[in-house]
This record gives sequence, structure tokens and C-alpha cells, in this order.
Amino acid sequence: MHYLYNKTDRMLQNKIYQNFSLEIVKTFFIILFGLSIIAWTVRAVNFLDLIIESGYSIFTYFQYSFLNFFGIATKFIPLSFLLALIIFVLRQIQENEFVILWTSGVKKIYLVNLFFILSIFILIIYLLLSTFFTPYSLYKSRLLLSKDQFNSFLPTIKMQQFSDTFKGFTFIVEKKINNEVENVFLHDKSNNLKNLSSNISEISSTTIVAKNGLIDKKKFYLFKGQIISSKKNNEENEIIKFEQLNIDLSDLSTTTIKKPKIQETSTIELFKCVFTKEKDNRYCNINSKKEMIPALNKRLTIPFYIPVIALICSLLLINSKKKYFHQISIFAYSFVLLLLTEIFVKYTGLNEMVKIIFFMTPFVLGILIYIFLILKFSKESIV
Repeated sequence: MHYLYNKTDRMLQNKIYQNFSLEIVKTFFIILFGLSIIAWTVRAVNFLDLIIESGYSIFTYFQYSFLNFFGIATKFIPLSFLLALIIFVLRQIQENEFVILWTSGVKKIYLVNLFFILSIFILIIYLLLSTFFTPYSLYKSRLLLSKDQFNSFLPTIKMQQFSDTFKGFTFIVEKKINNEVENVFLHDKSNNLKNLSSNISEISSTTIVAKNGLIDKKKFYLFKGQIISSKKNNEENEIIKFEQLNIDLSDLSTTTIKKPKIQETSTIELFKCVFTKEKDNRYCNINSKKEMIPALNKRLTIPFYIPVIALICSLLLINSKKKYFHQISIFAYSFVLLLLTEIFVKYTGLNEMVKIIFFMTPFVLGILIYIFLILKFSKESIV
């Protein structure tokens, strides 16, 4: 009979732990999604300016924005887990759920272990996103811009403002009404307009001025102007007047495509650069070791601070006479820890000692907090 009671108690406790786990995980994903959507919306407005001003299509804009969502969501994982745990604990305290658990014989350390197990689950999610999905999605977003040509000149044109959206190609118009422009100035160093000159090999740059014109997607239809071809070796410029000139500039490439950034580089490539000293790797040539080490630590070490957050939140289970001050302090400790990790990870590339301290801190701190909790809970049970 005693065995049956123990078995029933264990089943009931397991059911309670399961419900607790589901509630925490559900709250975590709701907070993560909410924070990510807010940040993504703000970022998407900036993306809109970048994409539209560079002449890309609205479809490219949505693709580019979606691919950047993973990077935004990854940054909010530790904070979302912290908030989810604190909300859960405070709710259970307010509803006296924990009092029922403690009086029924459930030990507080069991709940701490539950928090820790959940933190490992969140840690794995963070690692997968930070090491694989986020760099890959950021890489794909940049690849998207490099493959997708600009859609039209019209979005890039602003009256009485020079546009340098395209590599080696600058233009300005005095007035624009729909697709009609007046007093057009074009200057090309990208060799796209060299064929307008009689002697292509001697031309260094081409300038076109026109009284008015029409724009049809990637084409200029210019009227009443002249072509000024600047020759090499400071020779006299070649000038050709025209009544109508049709220019197709589909081959222009935008300046938004720059060299690959560290956050877009795969974790494997960063490992090769830091630990194998590859010289032929293009990522190694672009980025310095001092920049790559913090990037690796951000992906691989910061996730291990999540279990520490779980253990700090477990301090809320300790009985305290100054209840509200105690609760606020725990949140402050956790938030400051998250803030410090984001700050100090940037300095891990400076020297070996900083890197070792940053890597060892979550393990040492986690063990110390866990031992402190065991001692504190044992004293409470004696009292």
C-alpha cells in the first residue's frame, strides 16, 4: 500500500512538472515572438529604405526582411527566457501554488532542477540558431541582393540630390514628375557608357547632360543634350550632341553589395580561420582574428549563460522577509548578467586570459549558485 501511495505521488509530481514546463516554454515563445516582431518591424522600415532606394522589387524586400528575422530572434532568446521564468515564479507565488507543493513534500531543489533542464533545452535552441541558422540566413539575404538586379531607376531618383546607388555611376535630376525628368546629369566611370564614344579604348569616363527625358524601368530616354567623353592622358574631351538618346543600364550593379560580414560567415569557416590558420580562405583575409574570436564566443559561449540565468531565477524560491525587494533584486541581477555578457564578449579577442575567463564564468558561477541553493534550502527545511 505504501508503494502505491509513493507511485501515485510520483505520477502526480511528474504531471505537475510537465504542466510547469509547458507553461514556461509557452510563455517563453510568446515573449520571444512578441519582442522579435517589434524589433523586426522597426528594422523592416530601415530595410524598406535600403531596398527601395537601391531599386529592388518589393518581393525582394519581403524576402530580405524575412531572412533577417532569425538574427533578430536569436538576440532575444536569453531575455525572453529570463522573463518567462520570472513571470512563472511570481504567478505561482501569487496564487500560492508553491505553498501547496512544499506542504505536500516536494523539495525546492526539484523545481530548481526543472528550471535547469528547461534552460538546457533553450540553450540547444540558441546554439542551433546562432551557429547555423542565423549565419546562413544572413548569408542568403546578402546573396539575394547580389543575385537580384535592381528593378527600376525611378525609386532611386530624388530631385536635386546626387544618387550614388550604383557602382561608378552617379546621376542627378532637377525635376521629376512620374517617369518624366528635367535637366538630367549622368556621370559614368563603370564603363557602361563607353560605347557612346567613337574611340572606346581612350575613354576614362563619360558624362551626359540632357534637357529632359523619360525613364522606363532600367532605361533612360534622353532628349536634347550632349555626351562628354573624358579621355585618358588629359587629352581634349570628345563632345557629341544629340536630339534623342536611348540608354539601357540593366548591367549596373548597386553599391549595397559589400564584402561578407562576420555575422554572415559560417561557424565552421570562423573555426578554420581562428584555429587552423588558413591563408587562402577569403573570410580570413577580410576579417581579423580579433573580430572573429568575439563572434565565435557570441555564438558558442553566451548560450551557456542561459542555465546561469535559470539558477539565478531559482533564488526567487528562497524565503525572504523583504519579498518585493528580493524579487526586484533577482531580476536586476539576471538582467545585469545578460548585459555584461553582451559587453564583455566584444573584448574576448584582445587576449587569451579574457577569453578563458569569459568561457569559464558560466560554469563556475552556475556551480556556486547551485551549491548556495542547496545549502539555503536545507537550512529552511531545518527551521
